[in-house]
Amino acid sequence: MIHNPPPWPNGARCAAAFTFDIDTDSLVHLFYRDRAPDMVATTSWCRYDEVAVPRILELYRRLGLKQSFYYPAWCMENYPELVEAILKDGHEIGHHGYIHENYNVLPAEEEEKWFVRALEVHKSMTGQAPRGFRAPTYNFSRHTAALLVKYGFQYDASLMTDDFPHMVDAEGGSFVEIPTHWALDDWPQYVHAPDFGYQMTVRSPAEACAVYRAEFEATYRLGGLWVGIWHPWVSARPARLDAIAEMMEEMISRGDVWIASMEEIAAHLQQLEKDGIYEPRRIRLPYYDKGLPDDLLPSKA
Repeated sequence: MIHNPPPWPNGARCAAAFTFDIDTDSLVHLFYRDRAPDMVATTSWCRYDEVAVPRILELYRRLGLKQSFYYPAWCMENYPELVEAILKDGHEIGHHGYIHENYNVLPAEEEEKWFVRALEVHKSMTGQAPRGFRAPTYNFSRHTAALLVKYGFQYDASLMTDDFPHMVDAEGGSFVEIPTHWALDDWPQYVHAPDFGYQMTVRSPAEACAVYRAEFEATYRLGGLWVGIWHPWVSARPARLDAIAEMMEEMISRGDVWIASMEEIAAHLQQLEKDGIYEPRRIRLPYYDKGLPDDLLPSKA
């Protein structure tokens, strides 16, 4: 096991971040280009973000937290009042594609086109370029790392490489990777969505938070980083957000958990490396430039 925990601020035992991806109804249009106007029930579910985001912001105000949201730019354009509310409260908004497109299936030129289109929306609506990126559905392609370097991103939050933040070297430069994994995502816990080809058994809030808590306790012992990946229209229903709030309060009450935004975590790692206090692990992307030759692969998987 690679065990290389960074020193956290003020002697904290571990770090944690509560992140929300605000996809709203981008998925409806992505999955159903022509039929989206007829998908009224599914769209109404996704548009619960209009109720959920203010509820999350109210919780953060009560707990005194500044956190990170990841936003497809199309959703920003179509729900500007939510963007304004997030910015007003001082939270970070990260890049999350334009309309939740899948970078893994796009040619490099088309990936960059949509990446830049989203980037320009962020600049226009927030007054600055985003510092962080999370690939929609974690679909980070072999070209994505080079784009993050080219456009000056501080960090990525898409990969599942480690228990600690680390550095990624790519063509032309490097950036911080703030990893997480599927056990901390709310879709496996709650999402039953036949229209999106995703049908999980819906868990109770107690069952979902038991998974999150187990992962947190292990992170706490390791001195690592715990990052929740949630969606307002999934996890901010009253019972679910109540359970999350209770978990947040427990983490805060320990007194030795550094709860920070993702950009704060990335900046901390960069400063540690710059000051010579800590040497983070480094990986290079992409892992492979091409597939394996036929003589190394069976005719059927």
